[in-house]
Amino acid sequence: MNRIIRYTYPRSASALFANRSPWTGLDSEIGRLFDSALSDVAAPAPRFPVDLYEDKENTYVRAELPGVNREAINLEMVDGSLTIAASRQEKAETVSYNRSVSIPESVQADKVTAAYENGVLTVTLPKQEQAKPRKITVAVN
Repeated sequence: MNRIIRYTYPRSASALFANRSPWTGLDSEIGRLFDSALSDVAAPAPRFPVDLYEDKENTYVRAELPGVNREAINLEMVDGSLTIAASRQEKAETVSYNRSVSIPESVQADKVTAAYENGVLTVTLPKQEQAKPRKITVAVN
C-alpha cells in the first residue's frame, strides 16, 4: 500500500528565509568548490585551526598543533605572510601541516616571537610605534 505524504510550504520566499542570512553556508560552498578543484591537482596538506586577534601593542596568531614536537615547527615571514609548517609522526607515516596567514604591514618583523605550550603555538607580532593607537587630548582655547 502506498502512502501519500503532503508537505506544505510557506506561501512566499521571504517567509522561507525570514530568520536566515542569505550568506549562510556560502563559505562552506566556496570551500567545497576549491577543494574539488584542488583535488585534481594534488592532495593539499592537512590544515589546522588558526586564530588571529590583536590588542593595542601586538597582533597574535594562535595555532592548535596537538601532538607536534617543538622542533618540528617552522615559522617564516615573507612579503606580509606568516607561514607555519609542522609535522608529526602518526602510526607508520609522517603527516605534514602547512598554513599561511596574511599579516598587517604594521608589524615589526625583527621583534616577532613565538611560544609553544600544551599543543598551542602563539606567535606575537609587535606593532610599529606609528601603528599603535594614541590618545589625543583636545585643548581648550
